[in-house]
Amino acid sequence: MNQLLDLGSRKFWRLVGRPVDLAGDHSWLRAPVSRSSTVGDGWLAAEAAHHGGTVDDDAATTDTPAGPAPGLLPAMTVLDGPGFDASRLDPRIRDFYEHTAAWHMEVWSGWSPLFWPAGEVIARLFARRVEQLSLPMRPLDVAHGMDSRVRVIRDRDGEQVGAAWLRTLRPSGRYVFSGCYSTRCLPGNARPSVHVAFPLESGNVQVFLRPAVSDEGGLVLESPPGRFGQDGAYVVVHDGGRDFAARVPLHETFRLYTDPYGVLRTDHELRMWRTWMMRLHYKMDREKMGRAR
Repeated sequence: MNQLLDLGSRKFWRLVGRPVDLAGDHSWLRAPVSRSSTVGDGWLAAEAAHHGGTVDDDAATTDTPAGPAPGLLPAMTVLDGPGFDASRLDPRIRDFYEHTAAWHMEVWSGWSPLFWPAGEVIARLFARRVEQLSLPMRPLDVAHGMDSRVRVIRDRDGEQVGAAWLRTLRPSGRYVFSGCYSTRCLPGNARPSVHVAFPLESGNVQVFLRPAVSDEGGLVLESPPGRFGQDGAYVVVHDGGRDFAARVPLHETFRLYTDPYGVLRTDHELRMWRTWMMRLHYKMDREKMGRAR
């Protein structure tokens, strides 16, 4: 039954998508895929092999005398370009992205009553089973908190080309998200976007987020409405020996900021077209050197 559901979903995205050449004109959509229906961290080795490199050990969860904790991006300056200047960011936001593993997060969630039933169906049929994009459906789902690990993917020259952010629920250890974070320039863009890929069996979900700095030094990441080839959300599937991609009307906004008490926070909203589906709020605290999480 599960195999039929997964096959049916690939056929659907093939039907509504367009053929793409991931080794040629559409290489900006090449991203890791899972070789099994349960995602977890099984895609990491293959992604490192694609770059001819390695995956860092995931033991470092805080700064140590041997070196700083790993981050989702090697430096926020990789996003610099027309309209974005990393030097204007609050230093704590830069530190969060450059040393993510040293930060602990608490999360609260709320669903729109209009979209909650569909979200529950997707969670039961797909997300929890494949352990990917398993959004919390109720506030108590994350009452015990989340654990997170960051594993850096390096190319043959030792440069960071991606980072896996693996987030699991306490105390079950069940995967909620398994994403590959990097930067990527879309066709015709003068500066990079934040690129997040969520591997799935024979495909993936990808989000391209346009960065901006607020007047107060906060970070805004947004996947707005637009055309194919612009910032936004995409589903890519491999079916029948060919690759297909569809742009989906799912839009996200992340607002990272420091509150009046000096606490780093994030407001995260997901929308379908112009209607909000889900809102999440994160509180982030940095671990001190040598302190185990």
